[in-house]
Amino acid sequence: MAGARAAAPYPIRTHHEPVIALMRQFRKLILTIFVGVALVSAADAQQLTRAFTITPGGRVEVKNLYGRVDAFTETAAIDDANVSAVSPGPISITATSASPISLNDVKITANGGVVRVEVDPADTKKRIDISITMPPKVRVKVATREGEVRVTGDIISAEVRTDTGTIAADVPTADLRYALYWTASRPRFLSDFELAKVKEKAGGKFEITGRYLDDAESRGRRDAANKSEPGAVATGLPSGDAGNESEPATSAGRLAPSEKAKSKPLPQTVSLSLTTARGIILLNIPPNEVSSDLRERSLTVAAKAIIRSGDSLLMEAIRRAAPQYYGDYARTLPPAKLEPSFAERSLVEKGTFASVKTASVRVNDLNNRSISGLLPSDFEITENNVRREIISVEPSTAPFNLVLLLDVSGSVDTYVNFIRKAARSFVDTVDKRDRISIVTFNDDVKVLSGFTTDKRLLSESLDTFDAGGATAYYDSLAYTLAETLRPLKGERTAIVILTDGDDNRSFLPFDSMLSSIQESGALIYPLYVPSGLIAESEANPNAEIDTLRTRYMQGELTSKAKGEGERLAKVSGGVYYPINQLSQIQKAYDDIVVQLRTAYTVTFRSNTIDSGTGGSPRLKVKVNKPNAFATVGRVAPTNIP
Repeated sequence: MAGARAAAPYPIRTHHEPVIALMRQFRKLILTIFVGVALVSAADAQQLTRAFTITPGGRVEVKNLYGRVDAFTETAAIDDANVSAVSPGPISITATSASPISLNDVKITANGGVVRVEVDPADTKKRIDISITMPPKVRVKVATREGEVRVTGDIISAEVRTDTGTIAADVPTADLRYALYWTASRPRFLSDFELAKVKEKAGGKFEITGRYLDDAESRGRRDAANKSEPGAVATGLPSGDAGNESEPATSAGRLAPSEKAKSKPLPQTVSLSLTTARGIILLNIPPNEVSSDLRERSLTVAAKAIIRSGDSLLMEAIRRAAPQYYGDYARTLPPAKLEPSFAERSLVEKGTFASVKTASVRVNDLNNRSISGLLPSDFEITENNVRREIISVEPSTAPFNLVLLLDVSGSVDTYVNFIRKAARSFVDTVDKRDRISIVTFNDDVKVLSGFTTDKRLLSESLDTFDAGGATAYYDSLAYTLAETLRPLKGERTAIVILTDGDDNRSFLPFDSMLSSIQESGALIYPLYVPSGLIAESEANPNAEIDTLRTRYMQGELTSKAKGEGERLAKVSGGVYYPINQLSQIQKAYDDIVVQLRTAYTVTFRSNTIDSGTGGSPRLKVKVNKPNAFATVGRVAPTNIP
């Protein structure tokens, strides 16, 4: 061939060849070491990630008897009903464990439109969690033992089977078919929309099957669908491989795979088939918003007060927990009325404004503890981004409205004397000008005393309760916000709680209260006392002589209670007090009084209109101290010239 180099008739040897050979051997050694390190790293990693592509309409199968499974669609939903399954999308699979994952612990295969994941660790005690990011419009099939399963996004279908794990599905509801099965227990479920009635089957099995349509055009067909198809719900999942599904044929015979995909539009109906032995099933409900008791039951005094409050978030949580009783009670109530705002409107109409205002300000450090001894020079106030002149800064002397919330549930049913003694100690500790209300709770709430400064009446009211029953802690706290403190909005309010922190009967989940707590402006001071500590104190009054025994032998708060107590205090601006010696209760009371009194009344010049009914979003207070944060309470006009 023209231009080609002629082949050498014999090997050419040069003096560089030994060096070249040595370099090649060195490169091979480096490559071998690199590959070995990579394999060891992959084998010993605590996280393993694999990426593939999958065609919309494909199937993802996961079997994980050793952990949880989280499958969700990350990209936008496909809304066009005529879109065909022809555009592959990325799918990422991540396995995570507290201990190293070997390459044999998680087997992943991808074959066309099917991706399979099987967790099979050599150590059966090892927990391995699987997280899958998928494109929209795929079919999901998952099997676990006690691990939680979450399926989220615009899927075609989900078939999930577990023994005791929670199944949480959050999927579109424009057209949803569902089949929920419990094989070894009565149903425990929570749904963001109304489901068909529970049906009991032979052998102690239960099912809920039906169809939900939430678009206006299809809503009228929902009841007909539930009646005409009471037990047959299409899951959209074939029993075998995808290739076993029957396809329409043309005159030329069966369609080729590419032609088949182009001609078959993606299903627009979402299908769920969820089976559990004893687990909980959630439909479009975040797991952290699940109440402690999922049984449908009559509304309590606390629950009814929450519904009457008009707090939409708390009301929605009650509706989810008891939809039938919620609806029955809501229909008996008069139409909700908007709260009047005449003060602000009258100021606007008159064209006047307050030239001087006062603001109630609390200043906390990083530990949420109040900072005292601040001077006017430590503050900076702006309104509408305009700096205002500060006239004075004084320690606040306004009285507080305090609610003492007492846990008298079954966990402390033999310790009535302790509760009464602890409550009376608090009443005696607070300032004589502070108004106190005492509320007890077990499976419901009871107001022992309304707000009063009469300490004798408060002490006498503590003789009117008995202990026992379940613990509806969250409901009682929400009741206190909605019923007891709501009429006092804008005034200085606080809640002091004496409990072990555990809840087992509330309609409300913990997280549903947090925004209402922030909006209320009430400070919360949780005192969490382990019930075992109280029991030991009753049996042995001298138990605290041995401090180590008191610390290590009397039981502890649950980690859940500790975390929630800290969050309550942080969200509200109060302080959390974990009690591990009974003598700490009085110290906590003394500290609470100090915290309540460490606030400031800041007087400043202004030229803006304000209603005087609470804080102004236009007002900002900055404290010129490191790690100091200001919270503005009530803002009101004043007569100071």
